[in-house]
Amino acid sequence: MSKADLSRLPAVDKTLKELEDIDLPRPIVLSVIRKSIEDLRDDPENIPDFNDYIAELRNGLNSLSRTRIASAINGTGVLIHTNMGRSPLPDSVADRLCSIATNYNNLELDLNTGERGGRAAYLEKCLALLSGAESATAVNNCASALVIILRHFVRGNKKRVIISRSQLVEIGGGFRIPDILLASGATLHEIGTTNKTTISDYENAVSDDTALILKVHQSNFYMGGFIENAETEELAQLAKNKGVPFCEDLGSGAAVNTEEFGPVDHEPTPSEILAKGVDLICYSGDKLLGGPQAGIIAGNSELVRGIKKEPFFRALRCDKLILSMLEEVTELYLKENTSVPILDMLSMTNEQLNSRAELIIKKLEGLPLNACAGKGESRIGGGTMPKSSIPSVTIDLKPENISISKLAEKLRCNTNPVMGYTADGAYKIDLRTVFPRQDEDLAEAIRKSVS
Repeated sequence: MSKADLSRLPAVDKTLKELEDIDLPRPIVLSVIRKSIEDLRDDPENIPDFNDYIAELRNGLNSLSRTRIASAINGTGVLIHTNMGRSPLPDSVADRLCSIATNYNNLELDLNTGERGGRAAYLEKCLALLSGAESATAVNNCASALVIILRHFVRGNKKRVIISRSQLVEIGGGFRIPDILLASGATLHEIGTTNKTTISDYENAVSDDTALILKVHQSNFYMGGFIENAETEELAQLAKNKGVPFCEDLGSGAAVNTEEFGPVDHEPTPSEILAKGVDLICYSGDKLLGGPQAGIIAGNSELVRGIKKEPFFRALRCDKLILSMLEEVTELYLKENTSVPILDMLSMTNEQLNSRAELIIKKLEGLPLNACAGKGESRIGGGTMPKSSIPSVTIDLKPENISISKLAEKLRCNTNPVMGYTADGAYKIDLRTVFPRQDEDLAEAIRKSVS
């Protein structure tokens, strides 16, 4: 590069001063500036005008800023939206989190004796009662729960895990049950066919090297037509007769009868499944339970105790924040207080949603867009109850001066990000998944996006 070319490179200090209003830590802004200057040094013929250079950097830094975790308005109608953090927490859980996070606590301190205490002892008692189990514990997610269960039973000559071909599922992010089995040291023993797996298939598969019979709840898809699957009670009896442990991965783990809260299918509860004779179950804390990310293991006390003694268990255990939030959520259910956001959303009537839609639409009058109430279908999401949809109310937006895709982009990039979906020539925002306290912010975001 010639000296003339070199002189055209932006100065770091001057560039930094132009971008001092960017709400990012100075070292991050500085690293982006230096990287961009290095790129220009390698391509001197494309050094832009300084103002254009600043505008490009500003856009890049703003894009980077939007990758930080931030609260958002979920207008997609998907209640357990994995990309948007799954189930929101009850207010009391958030309050408990703040209290524990900003103070010291008795995580492993017995306040009765002043000595070191057991970690999560109270929570485990609550989880056992909620799950209808002899004993229970929690790890950092449901995949971890399945991994530690498999690692506990797969040892020595007993490496085969029996599972129906119809349950070799893949859920979000490429997470596949067969991969988890293999990563845990298990030998996968597939039985039956895609559409039919009978109790005889299981019985014929059990051998001296069988470590576990595993059943995986088909939570993110459903099967119909010419199908047959062995019932849980049959499998439990077979496992007992053969002296083989039987575990069921429930996935979403509803703690209540879901059909009592909205027009949705019944989701099996942990207590229902354990009452059928299953030795162990695992389920998620941040789906239908409405708590933080966690994997709950419940069932036979001897088996749970053995899992907790696994050296690998320490690597998967929950921290003080997750444990305290789980405590608060389980206490709500044990007190028969179901004021959990996910259940509130399920039970909200369309009359309530229509009333909110009318108020929001009134606030949008005079703007260059057509806004009206529309019909939508909310879904549970999170790989839960795929057949269930809930009639809902949407706000349908048709901007006059910009495209629908541009409106969607502006709403996403708003100070209060808004996510909806495009259908029937409009941008639709499903109010079932928008908190009433967010209605004013939603109206303001729409105003900014079209003004």
